[in-house]
This record gives sequence, structure tokens and C-alpha cells, in this order.
Amino acid sequence: MAIGMPETMRAIRYYSFGGPDVLRLEEAPVPNAGIGEAIIRVHAVGVNPGDWQIRSGLAGDRFELPYTPGWDVSGIVVSIGDGVTSFRPGDAVYGMTTNSGGCAEYVAVPAGNLALKPRSINFVEAAALPQSGFTAWHALFVQGKLESGQTVLINGAAGGVGHLAVQLARWKGASIIGAASARNEPFLCELGVDRFVDYAAALPTAIARSADLVLDTAGGNQGDWLLDTLKPGGQLVPIAWGSYSSEQATNASVTVHEVQYPLITSAYLEELARLIDTKWLNVTIDSIFPLEETANAHIKSESHRARGKIVIRVFSELQ
Repeated sequence: MAIGMPETMRAIRYYSFGGPDVLRLEEAPVPNAGIGEAIIRVHAVGVNPGDWQIRSGLAGDRFELPYTPGWDVSGIVVSIGDGVTSFRPGDAVYGMTTNSGGCAEYVAVPAGNLALKPRSINFVEAAALPQSGFTAWHALFVQGKLESGQTVLINGAAGGVGHLAVQLARWKGASIIGAASARNEPFLCELGVDRFVDYAAALPTAIARSADLVLDTAGGNQGDWLLDTLKPGGQLVPIAWGSYSSEQATNASVTVHEVQYPLITSAYLEELARLIDTKWLNVTIDSIFPLEETANAHIKSESHRARGKIVIRVFSELQ
């Protein structure tokens, strides 16, 4: 069974790597549901740093062109492929594609990468959750093995992953140090950080050697100061590529993990939805752009000044 679909759709595509100007809004074929897939009528798409990193060429040229950006999606199931029993046409869902393609009116997503949309939020908020929420969960609890009573420092705590990580750490019962720019201190204190650090200022003495775990959402070449915040035996888990002194880490007796990008599953999405609906987790939306302004959404993401998540709205009838 399927809900009626057109043969073509609006989609954002690019044919070469480069700046935001390479993004084009054009007509493209509507995908068909393969085995184990559902076709989603996309209502909203979350924007992640990987979108502009791939587009700019920073992630290499291994991505096939033409390319449609967008990994996090929310919308309505309109068609299901063979083997799909967990969803049916008409279901409101959210999740993550395996090969991008979300900046379009329709997208094919494996059913194992979807869950029913949290009941208490709309499609824009739901599209902001999958990759950032799962990334925060995996870094804190799978790689970092954060436990109640431990202290975690979250660098870039006001961003898409960071602000969700603050809330997940609070739910776990950890003590939280939030590091961000000074303008974000009130926002992070409202989210529940126990201490705030302005990462543009000198490291406060009270923070040195105080954290069991550091979650670095920023990466880059200025991360050595984070090693100074860890207790002996502590761990630094980066979610973006960064540079950390191996000599300094050895001298401090701390471990620096490799960046990991595991596949999301329905089980994780269902747990995030439960935390949303029980009010343990809230998604902050920085800005919303229509599909035709995807380039502006990329520009905002590249500025590194978003508080919370950037979302692209595809269809306006949001629930």
C-alpha cells in the first residue's frame, strides 16, 4: 500500500564540490522503496557540519555526484518496500538516511534507521534530533562510559550535539562543565551545567584535573587545553577531527579516543523519543530555512555560531 506520489520532486543537488553557490534547487526523480526501505515525504531536514564539509570537499571526493545533502529527516511514510513490517503509510516518523539525500521532497530510508516521531514535538524539532542526539549518546555512554557522579566537560556545549549532551549527562546524574563562548553562559546555565568555562579565556584553576570525561564537539588544532582538565585515567572523546598532543596525553595519564561514526538504529531513536516525551530532553532550534535557502543554512552552519540546531523546512504542514 502506498500514498499517491508524483514522479518528480524538488531537490537540492550539486554537481561539483565548492562553496554554497554550488547548491541548486531542481526537479529530480522520486525514489522507489527498495527492500527494507520506506519512502518518506520529507517535512524537515536537520543540518549537520558534515553537510557543508562534504559539499566543500573537506571530506574528500569519494562522494558520487550529483549529490543531495541532508541526513536527518522527519516526515510521513508514503510507501514501504518488501520486508518492512514496523511502519505503514501515514506514520509520522523521524530518523537518518544512510546515504544523505534528505534535502528533497521524498527520500528512501531503511526502516531500521527510523522510529515514530516523538509525540510531544513537531517535525522541525524531530528533524533536529537524530544525528546530534545519537552522537551525544554514543560519545558519552558508549565510548566515554559516563556514570552517575562523574564529571564531564563538554566543549562546544551550546551547539547541536553539545546542548543535547548537556541534557543527557544531567539525566545520567553527572556533574557538567560546559565550555562555550561567553555569550552562551546564560543558555547553558538554564540547560543545567554546574560550571561554565569561556573557552576563549584562561583555564580556571578550579577546572584543572577535575573531569573524568571530556566530550569535544569542536575539534580543530586548539584542543590541548582540554587534556589539562582531565583527571589521571580520564578520557577525551572527540566527535570531530582534532589535534591533541600525544606526549601531553601520556604525561597526564589520559586516553584520547578516535572519532567514531556508528550507524544509528531504531532502538536508539526510540530511546531519544522517550526522553523527549518525558521532558528529560529538549531540542533548541537556532534557525529554520526553506528548502530553496539551503545555501543560507549551510552558511549559518559554517559560521560555528549556531545555538542548538539549524533546520530546513521542506513542507509547511507541520505537526
